[in-house]
Amino acid sequence: MKEFAFKLVKGIDRKDIPRDKRDIINDLIALGIVTDGKIIKLKPKYRIGKVDVTKKGFGFLIPLGVKEKDYLIEAHHLNGASKGDLVIAERLNNKKGRPKAKVVYILEKAFAYSVVYLTYEYKKGKKVPVLKNIKTDQPVFVNEKKKTLKKLPQGAVFKVNNYTAKIEEVLGVLQDPWVDDKISLALYNKKEEFSKKAIKEAKAFGDYVDKSMYPDRIDLTDLPFCTIDPLTAKDHDDAIYYDVDKNEIYVAIADVSEYVYLNGNIDKEAKERGFSIYFPHKSVPMLPRELSENICSLKENEDRLAFVFKITLDENNEVVKEELFEGIINSHRKYSYDRVDEFLDGKFENTDEIDEVILKWLMPLWERVKHIRTKRLKKGLEFESDEIRMSLDENGMIKEVRIEKETPSHKLIEDCMLLANQAAAKMIDFGIFRVHEKPSESSLDELYAELGALGIEVDMDEKDFVKVVEKIQSQAKEMGIKKFVDKLIIRSQQQARYDAACTPHFALGFDRYTHFTSPIRRYSDLTLHRLLKATIKGEKRIVDYILRNVEALVVKLSELEREAMKVEWDFYDRKYARFAELHIGDRYKGIIEDKEIPPIAKILEDKLLGARVFLKNTEQFNLFEKVDVEVVSANIATAKIKGRAYKIEE
Repeated sequence: MKEFAFKLVKGIDRKDIPRDKRDIINDLIALGIVTDGKIIKLKPKYRIGKVDVTKKGFGFLIPLGVKEKDYLIEAHHLNGASKGDLVIAERLNNKKGRPKAKVVYILEKAFAYSVVYLTYEYKKGKKVPVLKNIKTDQPVFVNEKKKTLKKLPQGAVFKVNNYTAKIEEVLGVLQDPWVDDKISLALYNKKEEFSKKAIKEAKAFGDYVDKSMYPDRIDLTDLPFCTIDPLTAKDHDDAIYYDVDKNEIYVAIADVSEYVYLNGNIDKEAKERGFSIYFPHKSVPMLPRELSENICSLKENEDRLAFVFKITLDENNEVVKEELFEGIINSHRKYSYDRVDEFLDGKFENTDEIDEVILKWLMPLWERVKHIRTKRLKKGLEFESDEIRMSLDENGMIKEVRIEKETPSHKLIEDCMLLANQAAAKMIDFGIFRVHEKPSESSLDELYAELGALGIEVDMDEKDFVKVVEKIQSQAKEMGIKKFVDKLIIRSQQQARYDAACTPHFALGFDRYTHFTSPIRRYSDLTLHRLLKATIKGEKRIVDYILRNVEALVVKLSELEREAMKVEWDFYDRKYARFAELHIGDRYKGIIEDKEIPPIAKILEDKLLGARVFLKNTEQFNLFEKVDVEVVSANIATAKIKGRAYKIEE
């Protein structure tokens, strides 16, 4: 809906109005809110935006698609709108004070669905069923008979339509650990299964590539490409090869756009998903598995269609030429990051002939990449990026939690992908870019104040922020808190997003940047592939069509990306809460991560590694102070753990 709303602000051609939005357009025309012509556009006195409602009952409209201040909405002008709803508001004429508006049309409720669970309470001596919101633990009205609910077990979990207050799906029971991913997905209305039409369309492509059917593609199947991914990866977006003699890096990306037709059945679902979602035990892919794990995946010893960048370097590791073309490759070896790390560390045991061939170019490439990375980081920021990796046992409970550190193999792939992403960004002036703006002055002031409280000096006279961060990190490293300070710096940054216009990527230090390398799991990359293909083939009509809708698309994708991350975080929190519920009274080593009320400690050990605990303490702790954390309670419905922190005696 946000994508459609953005189009209304900019103006949408009548023929581009989706079938499911025609009733809304008819309403808006009848109400005189939009123009009624070839181009449907919001009239000047109206604004579309999200509503933020205060505890006092009045609200604010945060406008979409225009750069102006928020509008004040008096309580009697909300007209049924709630916090987070997407609405159309009419600007009010008030000559003095803050600009005001009133809600005239609700386009979309903030939460179309809620997840609720069933519990029983005694009222006047009778046991009665009560439904509670799984996030807030507050009672929820559902349009179902109590007689029906009484037949269901304690802890039954449902997905409820907030427009009709009707139960749409029974997800399972709260006591079952395998219900957690269903809850996390339902909270953000994410689908796991694909439609029959999409599956049928995906299966039609088969599972092998016949080279003879693609005479116009460049055949690279004789080159010893390889993929480097996590050990458990089932889809392989990218493969690399390095021609040592010509100093050419090949970055081959799965040619997904060859199989996912614009506005086809698969494309429509992929666009609504936006991104693949990854849980410890499974993934919820953006594309049907018949594509993502089969014909699109750059499988070992299988011919595959690829969109390839050939990047030529000079003797100083500067890019002197970038060529993009459609090709066919055959990955000679599927490596895990761990295996490549062994090679880069000089361990070559148990290698075969194929390994030997690949190592002849892989090791020289690593030497090149180290120089490229060093030069890149003179303009960009680098942070410790320890990621939590969780595995589950046969009962759906936490088996192990570990930290996955960035290793040389990760750096090798990352910098090859960055080269390809930069090359792609140079080919378009308007389209789909990955942008990251400078932090605001207020967020930097707050950051510097927090660092000062930690005893870290900030060079306020230094204008180069990269050098400022380097000095901060150097001090933090000496204090043994670098990775925590890194998170503090990251928190002060603005969130990276997608934009149709090119603005620099602040953290990377790039003037132009986009996402090209993961079309299996990111719709942004798939869209860029289509745009680049149409551009190099001179298909202006397709370019114009993509660009006509791209401003609305980038807004939608930025939102879908955040939702995908929230789904994954929610799942992890649920697993932590289940473990904590079985360990009430146990103590774990932790660190104070947030001093707000309530303060939050992050656990640093065992199966709660990475878990957030909301503290019941009234005494003050210092930021990043090491503490012992006692688990006081755990709510597996809300996925929150409460605890008490104790100072560690020196």
